[in-house]
Amino acid sequence: MLGQELVKAFADLGEIHAWDKEEVDLLRSEDTSGKITALMPDIIINAAAYNDVDKAEGADAELAKTMNGNVVGALADICEILAITFVHYSSDYVFDGTKRDGYVETDQPNPISGYGESKHLGERLLRMSGAEAYLVRTSRLFGPPASSAAGKTSFVEKVLEAGRRGEVTLVDDEMSSPTYAPDLAKATRRLFDEKRPFGIYHITNSGACTWLGFGKKTLELAGLGNVKISTISGESLERAAKRPAFSVLKSTKLPALRSWEAALAEYLKR
Repeated sequence: MLGQELVKAFADLGEIHAWDKEEVDLLRSEDTSGKITALMPDIIINAAAYNDVDKAEGADAELAKTMNGNVVGALADICEILAITFVHYSSDYVFDGTKRDGYVETDQPNPISGYGESKHLGERLLRMSGAEAYLVRTSRLFGPPASSAAGKTSFVEKVLEAGRRGEVTLVDDEMSSPTYAPDLAKATRRLFDEKRPFGIYHITNSGACTWLGFGKKTLELAGLGNVKISTISGESLERAAKRPAFSVLKSTKLPALRSWEAALAEYLKR
């Protein structure tokens, strides 16, 4: 979902090599290192991640740790050695969700799930590497579905599918900020255009909502106003992983992006 938007956002900057699983196996460090060394790019943007939050708590715990943690560290080490600028995306789930006024870039992560711990591991290994890097935290990504078969279906698509069947169940807590993939990709490009210092950046669309608020606005803008909506609390669901109750990311370094509602309206018109 994000990778294809990054290709568009960076298209005029130079030659783009958009690798998917078929081109490079990130779980094989020697394969990754060899292909990067042969290409010698100026910039590497890592839009790959393991993001099944509940499976990361159990069956796929090691895979999540490897993909979201060790792979990031390996990429960062390669970038440091070859003097390549690195961009990596992390998550609001590195925070525990207890700070009600939102999290800024300097707040200390405290993950409460295996997925959050794996993303935090990636952040730590990146910072330890010494690579010149932009570490971008974001949340609740939505946008045009990924062309790759392995792409994750966004919340918006799931709500629309359920809405067309006439009934939707939505979690009425867990506050965070939806982020439109094209807006995130363009904001990433501006980090380079504006020569921003390397470091941590929080990039989401402006505003925040619960899953209930996100879903209701999606149905409203899609013209599905007669859908039956049931609400449920996150804690009452039988889920393996804990979610942060309030994980709004606040940016202290960049101008605010447009509201998530405006971005959602544009996407649904498309």
